[in-house]
Amino acid sequence: MGCRLNAYETEAMKELTARAGLENAVVINTCAVTAEAVRKARQEIRRMRRDHPEARIIVTGCAAQTEPETFAAMDEVDLVLGNNRKMQPETWANLAADFAGPTEKLLVDDIMSVTETAGHLIDGFGTRSRAYVQVQNGCDHRCTFCIIPYGRGNSRSVPAGVVVDQIRRLVDSGYNEVVLTGVDLTSWGADLPSTPQLGNLVQRILKLVPDLPRLRISSIDSIEADPALIEAIASEPRLMPHLHLSLQAGDDMILKRMKRRHLRDDAIRFCEDMRRARPGMTFGADIIAGFPTETEAMFENSMKLVEECGLTWLHVFPYSPRQGTPAARMPQVHGTAIRERAQRLRDLGQARVGAHLNAQVGQAHRVLMENPRMGRTEQFAEVLFDSDRPEGQIVDARVTGVRDAQLLGA
Repeated sequence: MGCRLNAYETEAMKELTARAGLENAVVINTCAVTAEAVRKARQEIRRMRRDHPEARIIVTGCAAQTEPETFAAMDEVDLVLGNNRKMQPETWANLAADFAGPTEKLLVDDIMSVTETAGHLIDGFGTRSRAYVQVQNGCDHRCTFCIIPYGRGNSRSVPAGVVVDQIRRLVDSGYNEVVLTGVDLTSWGADLPSTPQLGNLVQRILKLVPDLPRLRISSIDSIEADPALIEAIASEPRLMPHLHLSLQAGDDMILKRMKRRHLRDDAIRFCEDMRRARPGMTFGADIIAGFPTETEAMFENSMKLVEECGLTWLHVFPYSPRQGTPAARMPQVHGTAIRERAQRLRDLGQARVGAHLNAQVGQAHRVLMENPRMGRTEQFAEVLFDSDRPEGQIVDARVTGVRDAQLLGA
């Protein structure tokens, strides 16, 4: 459940459990980003128990790390496993060897004491066209609304050489696009010798894996984009012209209360600079609706930011308090107002997507096929075809129209 990094680690756990020979078990990899995510995890656990009455139910992930007692108290749960232990092969080997399972129900370590990324590496997941590579985990920042550092620990990086070797394997296996993922991607390298930055890693990948057609970056903190990364975005056609930004709000006072590291003008300037350096660049962004103390005027600044940054793909979060975070102790916005503001943001997002897609009609695109009839442009828009194309390959297409938030290609 949850983010791309969780999906990556779920695939890694599939390999680890298969290698260990673990059977008759259900592993639920939870998300903790909102209270709603935790509620859905509990709901999924109950459903899995109904569907698999004889199986062991093992709960892991960020919610299991931050609220272990919540899940241990559920009768449906046999074991709660911390985020660090879930990536260790010996964890699954021990569980497979002892079917009765450990006598203790909680196997959750102090995540803040973890100083290395796990050694797991998988050769991609998802479709045959796109692979996700984890290069970083954890976060050193303490945004007032966010529980994730307490689920993931402090920032730690995968060495560049290890990343390059994995991407080489993926390309040799036929992948045409690789996506770099992490919890706080722009902090990559801060804990490594000589403290390299994300831009150094990106340029090294593109130089040392010349056969990689497409490299994509997942969510970044725009204020931490280093000069080498900006140079790569501007000059490297194999680095995709699509960035998802962790913006969260468009009002300076709310940004300060969130303990973010940028102001609204920083975000606007970054988008302007990137679009000037790379015409055709598109942006997505995370935005929270209804953060504590947010007035209607403050919310309107977030709405205006969407236009001023030229955002296309919005990921809207209705604010929900997370116990233990400073924001949970601030004066809260009424739930009705939060839901209404979130819907207004989503409606604006749909309009922005529609405008972007309509502007593509008549344009030529290079499309990476995710299945025989659907692929994505470099800017990440979906393209539908009325006849089969080779899955996993990059094909030339001309956009003939738009239907249901998807481009039509020929």
